[in-house]
Amino acid sequence: MIHYPKWALMALMALLLMACGGEEANYADYEVVPCPQRVQETGGAPFRLSGATRVVYPEGDTLSERNAAFLSASIRELTGLSLSTSTEGDRGIVLEVEADESRPEGYRITVDARRIHVVGYSPAGLFYGCQTLRKAIPIGRGPVLFPAGTIEDAPRFAYRGMHLDVGRHLFPVDFIKEYIDILALHNLNVFHWHLTDDQGWRVEIKRYPKLTEVGAFRKESLTDGKLDGTPYGGFYTQEEIREVVAYASERFVEVIPEIDLPGHTSAVLASYPELGCTGGPYEVPAEYGVHKDVLCIGNPETIEFVKNVLAEIIDLFPSHFIHVGGDECPRDRWEECPKCQALVRRQGWKDGVEYPKEAQLQSYFMREVEAFVASRGRKVIGWDEILEGGVDPEVTVMAWRGAEKGVDAAGKGHEVIMTPAGTLYFSAGNLLNLGGDRGLRHVYGFEPAPDTLEADVRARIIGSQACLWTERVLDSERAEYMILPRLAALSEVVWSAPERKDFAHFMDRLYRLCAYYDHYGYTYSKHAHQITERVEADTVAGCSRVQLSTIGHRPIYYTTDGTRPDTTSSRYTGLIEIRQSTPLRAQVIAGSDTSQLYSEDIRVNEATFKPARLAYPPHENYTFQGVTTLFDGLRGDRNYNTGRWLGFFDRDLDVTIDLREPTRVSSVTVSTNVSKGAAVMGATGLEVYCSDDGAEFRRVAQKAIPILGPDDADGLYEHSVRFPERMTRFVRVVARKTPELPAWHQWPHTPAFLFVDEVIVDNP
Repeated sequence: MIHYPKWALMALMALLLMACGGEEANYADYEVVPCPQRVQETGGAPFRLSGATRVVYPEGDTLSERNAAFLSASIRELTGLSLSTSTEGDRGIVLEVEADESRPEGYRITVDARRIHVVGYSPAGLFYGCQTLRKAIPIGRGPVLFPAGTIEDAPRFAYRGMHLDVGRHLFPVDFIKEYIDILALHNLNVFHWHLTDDQGWRVEIKRYPKLTEVGAFRKESLTDGKLDGTPYGGFYTQEEIREVVAYASERFVEVIPEIDLPGHTSAVLASYPELGCTGGPYEVPAEYGVHKDVLCIGNPETIEFVKNVLAEIIDLFPSHFIHVGGDECPRDRWEECPKCQALVRRQGWKDGVEYPKEAQLQSYFMREVEAFVASRGRKVIGWDEILEGGVDPEVTVMAWRGAEKGVDAAGKGHEVIMTPAGTLYFSAGNLLNLGGDRGLRHVYGFEPAPDTLEADVRARIIGSQACLWTERVLDSERAEYMILPRLAALSEVVWSAPERKDFAHFMDRLYRLCAYYDHYGYTYSKHAHQITERVEADTVAGCSRVQLSTIGHRPIYYTTDGTRPDTTSSRYTGLIEIRQSTPLRAQVIAGSDTSQLYSEDIRVNEATFKPARLAYPPHENYTFQGVTTLFDGLRGDRNYNTGRWLGFFDRDLDVTIDLREPTRVSSVTVSTNVSKGAAVMGATGLEVYCSDDGAEFRRVAQKAIPILGPDDADGLYEHSVRFPERMTRFVRVVARKTPELPAWHQWPHTPAFLFVDEVIVDNP
């Protein structure tokens, strides 16, 4: 693959045209998002796209005609050139379909001076070929030059999805269509539409009108942690549903509906209370979370209701899959319900080693649902809890509680879609707000089917998707902001071959894609447009080296005296070496494309940049830069995912620092990060030991710290101990974690995390 610098290629193309007496043209760049599997530019004469170019498709092929119209409209939007479509001729942009079942969404593009020949191995493949041409076109007026060459491409995974929850907050049909446009732009082919939840039922069911008369409305919403007192609700009519499905089909996006069962059904019970274990009364709740009232499995009317609802859903959605939820279904009511317990006795279910007998109620229910859906020629998807108690191997599992759940399901013979919450829940603001390009890197680095898995297990992982839950997403602009541009990183995860993935190259291509976001008016996060720093602490040299980067290779200026940089300041050209406390300021300065000010106060103490060793490793998900994270001079903020914190789960923090030479010390400070709802608690004790030889240690300070209560605030806590000044070379610091979550916690008596950042050893 030949990858020319853009400025050089642009200059070359301009010179070619001027030498031929033509007007100046822009040039196309085939390095788009997601990255095609193979791009080979041959160096021959380019194809010149102008208003005289025609898009040619086979006569009588309505899908190719639709693709031709899509491409022509896209070119007009981007360049102002109006290309006609035709069924005659072999010049211009020529579209063709050659069926190849081995790569049905693949395509081949061949470019020479005479034509651009796009061959799709199916109509969908032809569409993706047209998408690549669309994204290769520079935004601007006038002709475009397409370099001569060949593109061969096909997706890695068959399932490439994005989810949207409308149960918590409803979005208008026009936005749903725009959402589908965004998916198509990124070569995703599944729109997972989460239509029902406790807080609202959003799809019209003719047989059960109360679902939308009652279940689609709630008295108020939980906004910024408070009930707002404002009634909320709405739903989609069946006509609107069909309109959306048809719109998606034209973009080769399959709409998979989700009807959450048998939990997350408060809206159902408010509408039809006889379907609950207690009979109610129930209401559509404003509060989010897991609610104990669920469908009564022991009531035969429940199964009949569910089948009748699913019959209408199947009629509305022609999708291969029907999603039936299966997640977060408490068994409290089933344990007390006479009808449910009568069914348990009739079936002869007993408590097992792994699951109680009530787990069989959900398995029984899901088997009934799966059989009904299968009788209509469809397949069931469920969240990974659907496995608890056993389920038919034909059920496809959506693994949200961690990739290991997906691997386990694939090992049991299920097809699996990977959607781990820690990486692909785009509603998680703490993962978006990692600073700089870290949020993108976090998604880009995800591997749905690592080659370390057995081949048969890997083959059952059919794809991946991200999810957008909308408890805190109140409008369309926020929805777009939460998914863009992380959706671009996901698109490359599910489309491009692992060996084609390169994050730096991706960021170059993303910079161009963001111009398309701007052109189409999409709202997107510009975290990646800010400066990203990467700090490497060198314990041998006794310093930190700071690397600065930003999308688009824009110029960065910096200062080390605390002043705001300008174009007269030092321009960043390589690593910045830090040996002492330094107020580092940096900024991209490039006209209107200027970044926010990057500001970091690097604070050095006796332990900073010194060698250290941990007695016990951090949790595997929170190791980041290892032990040097604690001694790099950088303070973490309240987001414990940024890489500034080490997370300990099974053991306490126990770290020994080598100060390299005898040093006077009299205090130690440890910072912790508390997020109680995420099981991240504070320290319960701090101990300091000193040693002259690193072998024999003597305790010099000890402090007990009360376990946090329910009313204690989340946030950053500093814990310090002072002791008589002493000369020592080795300092051992132990921060005791909360042994288990307290009784008041939502997960009482289970392990707690301890997150620790900078350990400060000093003699103030």
